[in-house]
Amino acid sequence: MNKGEREFEEGGGLEAIYSNPAVRERIFDYLGGDASREPTAYCLARCDGRLPTEIERIPIESLETALEAPGDLARSLADQESLIAHLDVEYVNFDFPEEAYVDPWRIFKLQEPVINIIEEELSRYGIRPLHLLTGQGHHFVWQIPLDSGPCRRFAGEINPASLAHASSTSLPESIGEQAFRGLGLVMEFLAHRIKLLAAGPSEIPVDITAVEVGKLKSGRREMISLDVSEYGDPLTERIIRIPFTHYEKPWLSGMVERLSLELSVPRFVTLPLHEIDVQQALVLRQSSNEVIALAKRSVVRIPNQERGVSHLIESYLASPLRAFHQDYYCEIIDELSSWPDTYDQTPLESFPPCVANILAYPNDLLLKPAGIQLVTRFLLANGWHPRHIAGLIQSKFENTSLNWLPSYWTKYSPERRADFYVRLFSGQIMTRLDQGIDFNCVSTQEKHSCPNVPCETNLATYQEKIDSEFS
Repeated sequence: MNKGEREFEEGGGLEAIYSNPAVRERIFDYLGGDASREPTAYCLARCDGRLPTEIERIPIESLETALEAPGDLARSLADQESLIAHLDVEYVNFDFPEEAYVDPWRIFKLQEPVINIIEEELSRYGIRPLHLLTGQGHHFVWQIPLDSGPCRRFAGEINPASLAHASSTSLPESIGEQAFRGLGLVMEFLAHRIKLLAAGPSEIPVDITAVEVGKLKSGRREMISLDVSEYGDPLTERIIRIPFTHYEKPWLSGMVERLSLELSVPRFVTLPLHEIDVQQALVLRQSSNEVIALAKRSVVRIPNQERGVSHLIESYLASPLRAFHQDYYCEIIDELSSWPDTYDQTPLESFPPCVANILAYPNDLLLKPAGIQLVTRFLLANGWHPRHIAGLIQSKFENTSLNWLPSYWTKYSPERRADFYVRLFSGQIMTRLDQGIDFNCVSTQEKHSCPNVPCETNLATYQEKIDSEFS
């Protein structure tokens, strides 16, 4: 038994945490409930399974039963009364994913400059979020009432569907789903700001989503992810962790068993940073007694930040990114019926092997952000409109002969996923946030995206085309 497990057992273990009245009250608060009303979250969920579709949803009425089985617990991002904004910051190591758990002191120290910038930037807009510490990083969470002015703007003028030719295949959506899509554009803008401001202070690369990086001077392939990928999926399919519940990702993913880390990774829970700093939280999160004591004095109700969000919206609407979004959606993807004569006829034989390989074997190379980024960069350099790049990738996602995981594309949206990632990567190029310093053959090899076949391509020449076209 390691030290963390020993402290949990001395305090009564996870069962003691989950059965404690103060902990249960805090969980109830986070779900949107109080003494006078039931929770506003649509459902609970177990998460962190080995497959992305392995999410066990639990009716909100079964909260008491769910808490009788200690484990990781999440709530639906969807809410009956509010739109929930969520910024997920994570340390990612592409060669040694266990690094976050075996040396948390180092990985949270690396994130410190980025977290300071996020807090300063949110404060500048007047947004004061709930701040949680997870196993790999931080969650910033706040909410906006669905009947508020900002939500109406998200669902209306800001929503991609309100822009010209936004989609040829979109189905009718609820007001919450419409607002969620508009929120996604604004969160993309916020991530742009953070990435730009963090580039200097951070010791390691900071990027939007966990896009693979090449080797650093240290020899490591590590980065800090501003993960806004949830805005590329339907609102109903996304969940977020609940504070004061056990963080089980290293165990449920199979990492602990596979790498024999049973004695190296302590048990711990997700905590709010309420009157404690990160260093204190890293210690407190391993002690049942300390976790319960924190629950008695902390606040975890998701705060209403309607006014601050209004300021954020105005900054977004005046930004170069907004202008790009308008240009992006002015083009329409080809109709589904025409794909056999359009996207399916894309001449892969004329592409560099690294790009052709991703499009020829999209399952699972196109499910990785780095794969979509490489395809997007190459096709932009060759004159493709980004909306048609998204159409090409959507056509791959829609191809049932590619043996996608059962139910994967019934839970997630091929159109939304392709649209989100291509918009994300092309937007950074068009606004010059992405200077393409890793769009070259050496970095592509370090990212394991090179198929290592005879090739006369020099990817750097395509970056020169981008520089010439968009500078």
